Amino acid sequence: MPGHVLDAERAHLAASRAALKAMREHARSLSADAAGDWVSQQILQSLLDQRVAALADHPDTPLFFGRLDRSAADDLPDTIYVGRRHVHDESSRPLVIDWRAPVSRAFYQAGPADPMGVALRRRFGYKGGELTAYEDEPLDGRRLGPSRLLTEEIERPRTGPMRDIVATIQPDQDEIVRADLGVTVCVQGAPGTGKTAVGLHRAAYLLFTHRERLSRAGVMIVGPNRAFLAYISSVLPALGEVRVDQTTVTGILGEHAHPEDPAVAAIKGDARMAEVVRRALWLHVTKPEEGVLFTKGINRYRVADHEVREIVAGLRGTTRYGPGRATLAQRLAHAVLIQMERRGESPDDRVQDAVARSKPVKALLDAVWPKLTPEQVLFRLLSDAAFLARASRSDLSAEEQELILWRKPYKSHRSAKWTAADAALLDEIAGLIERTPSHGHLVVDEAQDLSAMQLRALGRRCRTGSATVLGDLAQGTTPWSARSWKTVLDHLGQPSGEVTELTLGFRVPREVLDFAARLLPSVAPDLAAPRSLRPGAGSLSVRPVPDAVAAVPEAVRQALGREGSIGVIVADAAVPAVSAALEGVPHTVLGPDSTGEDRVLVVPATLAKGLEYDHVIVAEPADIVAAEDRGPARLYVVLTRAVTSLTVLHARDLPAELAVP
Repeated sequence: MPGHVLDAERAHLAASRAALKAMREHARSLSADAAGDWVSQQILQSLLDQRVAALADHPDTPLFFGRLDRSAADDLPDTIYVGRRHVHDESSRPLVIDWRAPVSRAFYQAGPADPMGVALRRRFGYKGGELTAYEDEPLDGRRLGPSRLLTEEIERPRTGPMRDIVATIQPDQDEIVRADLGVTVCVQGAPGTGKTAVGLHRAAYLLFTHRERLSRAGVMIVGPNRAFLAYISSVLPALGEVRVDQTTVTGILGEHAHPEDPAVAAIKGDARMAEVVRRALWLHVTKPEEGVLFTKGINRYRVADHEVREIVAGLRGTTRYGPGRATLAQRLAHAVLIQMERRGESPDDRVQDAVARSKPVKALLDAVWPKLTPEQVLFRLLSDAAFLARASRSDLSAEEQELILWRKPYKSHRSAKWTAADAALLDEIAGLIERTPSHGHLVVDEAQDLSAMQLRALGRRCRTGSATVLGDLAQGTTPWSARSWKTVLDHLGQPSGEVTELTLGFRVPREVLDFAARLLPSVAPDLAAPRSLRPGAGSLSVRPVPDAVAAVPEAVRQALGREGSIGVIVADAAVPAVSAALEGVPHTVLGPDSTGEDRVLVVPATLAKGLEYDHVIVAEPADIVAAEDRGPARLYVVLTRAVTSLTVLHARDLPAELAVP
């Protein structure tokens, strides 16, 4: 019987792949020539190209991973195959239903207590692209224990970029994935709980459910660095979503990498700076001392100084700076037109625009409401002590003002070397001058490490939309790391966002997670300790050695005897020495802009966040802790990157929390 079932399911898989190929060929055969003009043709061709790309069939990726045998009496088919995308035959009969469709929700949520109209749930096992096994789960109350195929899929060794988790989404994860577009969701996720995958799958779900709206407004994924983006880059395309922006905060705000004292960066990243830079911008608007005299032929029209002051006062601070300047010109021109009409003239809009562009009006604008760039404003703020004091008022202490003031002022804003913290301030000022375009949805990962000003910058980009905020307060490694998600949501401009917590891990073995969790009381005492479904007996090895760097090659050779990827994670300063010690072993040193193609990767501790490896080797934890103020949090991140085994090599004493009892 099992053999016959497998044969039938393999036949359905073959038919589904053939149907997908036909769908792709049909999309490829369509022509954009039907569009009227050249621009419309280019737009239509782009859409057709995206459709063809979305219909790509990946031979090593299962086209469907589940099946529902339904008991409900309705218009839906009795048998539904759930997969990564919709597939239909030439008669439009569905062969595979997209996992995001409403009817597919039962695959993740149905249970004996609420079968949701399903009598039987079937999971499929694959090796490469070949269907090799199946497992049935009746939903009549019989307890069959945990799914073997589900466990095997979760524990399957990984190589290369991150995989999607559509076959293994758990009910609590599915609730987050299917949250409505209008809801901002904040996910506090312990290591291995799949929070990053949940965020990506929510983006895919929203694009499916609200295709028309989000195709206009756009979806953006924001990660901590380019190495992380490369790691997750294949997830959305595998789900058929090829039109999603993936970037970093640096990619949004600009490459400003000039080094800066963390204490200075912390002040610049503080939420108080929002009010400081707002004042700094509006302090450039001065009180008019003269009126405007406009001459047309032999006629002279004067707008008195007191009237100009009233117009400026009525506009100051009630609009964005750029539109306010344009409005001031129009208000002055309108005052002139009123005088023209009183003299019996009949001026129209063209006359008003001409007055607004006239030299007298432009001269007053330049004197009273000058045209500014963000760089000009911030340059003056950081180079002029008196101006900084006026803008700060009581928001920054004298000591804080002294700390952020440039010691050696640059000659001009064009020669200034801006820092990453400056970039967020420049973006804040830019948002005060002109409106920042907003996306329909924003997914922000590792959000706990963003400063208040960086969060405000991201908030401007989902001002008219919503967000999925992902992170772990215990993994905060910057001096300004968040201590509460409410604060993060407030800074993001989404105060009504819903905070949910994922504490049950599926990837990190329990033995490894429990070891790393010993750091939690000192790192994030208010968080519940994470739990793992995987016992992972024998997954942890803590080895005292004479020289941790010298011991790395042997540990790597032992790991090479097992299946899966290998990450050697060390303090940033130790990377060159560890790479030299591995001479003769093919490996890559992970950089901010690279992922590496070798099975063995040497990973600086500061780049490990968000990444996972089957086997992790950590050399000298004490050096990782000593390298930065929040070193214990960094070590917590490093120790939780392993999904099969963790080997800790140390010549120096372990941190007290990790010492073997």
